[in-house]
Amino acid sequence: MTARRTKIYFDGGCRPNPGSMEIAVVVGGVETIDRDLGEGSSLDAEWLALIAALRLARDRGLTDFVLLGDAVAVVAQASGKAPARGAAAKHVAALRELVGDGPLPRIRYIGRAQNLAGIALAKRHPR
Repeated sequence: MTARRTKIYFDGGCRPNPGSMEIAVVVGGVETIDRDLGEGSSLDAEWLALIAALRLARDRGLTDFVLLGDAVAVVAQASGKAPARGAAAKHVAALRELVGDGPLPRIRYIGRAQNLAGIALAKRHPR
């Protein structure tokens, strides 16, 4: 029997944009939501969510996992497929520092409707 790769969903947002940031990370059906992360843009919030997801994976001792998010720019920059400038460059540096000398974790784009972390945040803000 082969072990299954753990899926870790991440999402961040703010209301209004820019505004007060919040993030969600979902692992194994368990939601972790963090609010009041200061002021920033929606992309800053997405980055904070990605970094929180990686920290959570490390804290749990996970070695075979994939980070899944719906922010195209963040996934591309974190994966090294797009340049990161300005605030994004600082977030990439924070991610690299967290990774250390090891390889970058698997970071993949998924659609908003499949992002369990985004769904968790949306439940907190019904329209």
